[in-house]
Amino acid sequence: MRKIRDVLHYRHTTSLSLEAIARALGLSKGVVSKYLAAVTRAGLSLPEALAMDDACLAQRLKPPASPRTSQFQEPDCAHIHNELKRDSMTLMLLWEEYCQKAGDTRALQYTAFCGRYRQWIGTLKRSMRQAHRAGEKLFADFAGQTLPIIDQDTGEISQAQIFVAALGASSYSYACATPGQKTEDWLQGLSAAMRFMGGVPEMIVPDNPRALVSNANPYEPTLNRNAMDFATHYDTVMLPARPRKPQDKAKVEVAVQVVQRWVLARLRHRQFFSLTEANAAIAELMTQLNERPFQKLPGCRREAFERLDARFLRPLPERPYVMAQYKRVRVNIDYHIEFEGHYYSVPHALVRQELEVRATRGCLEVMARGQRVAVHARSPQSGGFTTVPEHMPAAHRAHAQWTPQKLMTWASRVGPATGEFVNRLLLSKRHPEQGYRACLGLMRLGREFGQHRLENACARALQIGAHTYRSVKSILDKGLDEQPPVLQQPELPLPLHTNVRGSDYYQ
Repeated sequence: MRKIRDVLHYRHTTSLSLEAIARALGLSKGVVSKYLAAVTRAGLSLPEALAMDDACLAQRLKPPASPRTSQFQEPDCAHIHNELKRDSMTLMLLWEEYCQKAGDTRALQYTAFCGRYRQWIGTLKRSMRQAHRAGEKLFADFAGQTLPIIDQDTGEISQAQIFVAALGASSYSYACATPGQKTEDWLQGLSAAMRFMGGVPEMIVPDNPRALVSNANPYEPTLNRNAMDFATHYDTVMLPARPRKPQDKAKVEVAVQVVQRWVLARLRHRQFFSLTEANAAIAELMTQLNERPFQKLPGCRREAFERLDARFLRPLPERPYVMAQYKRVRVNIDYHIEFEGHYYSVPHALVRQELEVRATRGCLEVMARGQRVAVHARSPQSGGFTTVPEHMPAAHRAHAQWTPQKLMTWASRVGPATGEFVNRLLLSKRHPEQGYRACLGLMRLGREFGQHRLENACARALQIGAHTYRSVKSILDKGLDEQPPVLQQPELPLPLHTNVRGSDYYQ
């Protein structure tokens, strides 16, 4: 274009001949004549041509293309684009299938075939130029727009966040409303998206939020503990997008835009009083969105999902992922750990060691060097204790097994006198546990002297009103249990005497 402009400028501003202009510009006379003829053929004057920019001038000077019919059969580029999303599919294989269908005389060569496809790709949106294998990636992000939720009791309005996920190959999309964008909201949204799609992809590509990433390094991002457990539970890989690089998750960026325009825009005049009600309305519109035909590709998202992604998704685990809390704790001297004000037992051999607690809504697991050593049902009681007998030392376990009812059962088996003695012994104490040791001492006496003698000794102690362990032991040591029982003397009535004052005297 610079040479053309120089020719036009010399011809317009000077009276040089064509030969002189050619010598001045280092061109041939024929080239100079051709440039001037092109301007005349375009119907332009020299001043008009010089006033145009390069793009407009080139467009006007370009000769019209003569219509011609190609003898070759044009490939179906939309079909090629969809087929390349299949696993292990290549352009060479698709070209061979195209040749078989078109025949040898009407088929393009491989180079021309690839050129047609690349030229067609240039007409698509930039976000669709990435080639995604079927069942490979699930992209996820939160929309910028929110959905108002009205509290029926107070009338307060909270803003629900909109979680969006889309598969790479088919663009099959899922959306739901969540209370916020915390770790629990991210993981519940991903879990719900995989249940909606009926399988697990090879990789999950979320945004790079602090709720999932503890170290947002663009080359080696570090997931937090819950995100790693989530990926392990679903047997997949989670690779967050780079910070401030939306092209890493372009598929879900488009899905977010479509959800905001197709779903949220249609719900802007409706009022919702719960997340459940909002999610029901979103699910209805998402069904229509996934069945809406593509603008440039054949079919719709649902058909593309059934044809591409559905067969390559891995099966879901039997149970969905459960959110957990993690905490480092140290075992106290009483072989209990504290979590949120409640105390849980662990094996007594771990006293004073540092352990890790994994707590869900209903369960608490205690881990030592990666091995689970204790499991408890979660208790909301602050200051309470949850103790498993197997965690206690043998002596503590034996002591803890004794109860008043158990001691009474043992005593009754020895004999009625022993049962009555133990009952009075426990009742004489301020707290029944204060009499446990005395009862255990009676059991030792039964093993040492025999249960028959113990029964007799308890009967003699009851007869004399001695309700202590020492009294029974003294009776057995001195052999008093083998002597005849002490006969009680009958009470004699008081004699009638004038010196005996009655109750009336003190009134």
